[in-house]
Amino acid sequence: MYAVIKTGGKQYRVSEGDTLRVEKLDTSAGETIEFDQVLAIGEGADLKVGTPFVAGGKVTATVREQGRGKKVEIIKFRRRKHHMKRMGHRQDYTELEITAISG
Repeated sequence: MYAVIKTGGKQYRVSEGDTLRVEKLDTSAGETIEFDQVLAIGEGADLKVGTPFVAGGKVTATVREQGRGKKVEIIKFRRRKHHMKRMGHRQDYTELEITAISG
C-alpha cells in the first residue's frame, strides 16, 4: 500500500518503511509528525483518490535528522566582458522515515 502526500509545495509517493528528504520542517530528531494532506491512498484497484484530499487519510512519520544538502554552485559568465560571478546554495532538509499509513 502506498500514499501520495503533499508537503513543502511538493508531492511524494510513500510506503511504510520508506525514507525520504523533504523541505525543512520545524521539528527535532526523534519526534513523530503526521501528514493529513493525503492526495491518494491504496494499491491497484483499491486506490482512493481525494478531491483534493482523502477524508480521514493520515500518514505518520518519524524525523530521523535535520541537515543541509550538497552545495549547488551557480556561475554567471559573460564572454569577452571580464565578468564572472560565483555563488553557492545549500538547501535545508528534514529526513523522514514513514511508519504508518491509515485511511
